[in-house]
Amino acid sequence: MRLLRPLVLLVVPLLVLTACGAETKEPAAAGGGQTQGGAEAGAYPVTIKNKYGNAVIKETPKRVVAVGLVEQDALLALGVVPVGTTEWFGEKPGAIFPWAKDKLGSAAVPTVLSDKDGIQFEKIAGLAPDLIIGLYSGMTAADYKKLEAIAPTVAQPADGSADYSVTWQTVTKTVGQAVGKPKAAAVLVAEVERKFADARAAHPEFQGKTGLMASPYEGYFVYGPQDPREKLLTDLGFVLPANLEKVIGDKFGANISAEKIGLLDQQLLVWFPEKNGTAKLKADPLYKSMKVRTEGRDVFIEEDNNSELYGATSFVSVLSLSIVLDQLVPKLSAAVDGNPATNA
Repeated sequence: MRLLRPLVLLVVPLLVLTACGAETKEPAAAGGGQTQGGAEAGAYPVTIKNKYGNAVIKETPKRVVAVGLVEQDALLALGVVPVGTTEWFGEKPGAIFPWAKDKLGSAAVPTVLSDKDGIQFEKIAGLAPDLIIGLYSGMTAADYKKLEAIAPTVAQPADGSADYSVTWQTVTKTVGQAVGKPKAAAVLVAEVERKFADARAAHPEFQGKTGLMASPYEGYFVYGPQDPREKLLTDLGFVLPANLEKVIGDKFGANISAEKIGLLDQQLLVWFPEKNGTAKLKADPLYKSMKVRTEGRDVFIEEDNNSELYGATSFVSVLSLSIVLDQLVPKLSAAVDGNPATNA
């Protein structure tokens, strides 16, 4: 499955499937559900307010299903192996990427749910979860009602943000609340935020420069201010174009017309081309003459199943960000160094 195609298409309403009643549940899947260490003192009961209601969790969940697209990393980082994960790209066993495999250890690989046709209610019910998490998702109110009939459900945050725009910090901390480890989650977040602070200090050249992330999907698809990818840039000291929100609207991203291609001409531009798509993009007649291209201020993170950076930069989780900081930051530095010959 192509990484950027399915994510872009997630703005289309998900297909609503018929909910499964208790009498149609499949036998619960074996394995999974392992938790390292118990809940922190005072962690339960906990009520987590979300976009559609309140998830009331009374005790440590033993069988967690992630219907969001990135929550497995936060769960694994906190020692919880989900029984079900949702895959949107990568085709990895259990939808567990290499950067998270050591957290899985010898535990059973989670059952994979595909987001291709929407939320798979019957398959989720068959996993007999006692907690469902869908923070980084496009869950609708109707979806939430069906999932709540299966198990307590944590939907998107109740902060009015767009679907698929929740930050990795909020995902980690909210998952920590749900699994009874809020203090451990806060420590994980603080550790990664320190790494970002170190990167900013090491690269003062990033501060205040305009940056943008885009994909050559059906023309030019630009990620908006709420998208986790764009937040990577601002967390490193870059600033987004002043008119970006006006162009994108309240979505995580949008296609721009050829007439608005000037938006791409920033001090830094990060592209996510599909496999073997970089050369085609560099030869694009509208793009190749722009200053961002002629001055070498663009970075190309091409789709490649062997590239951890491509996946890590799109997954944006508490576990993937070490790869982003180690591999992407040097490319950004090379792009903004003022030397067109520098290979970024």
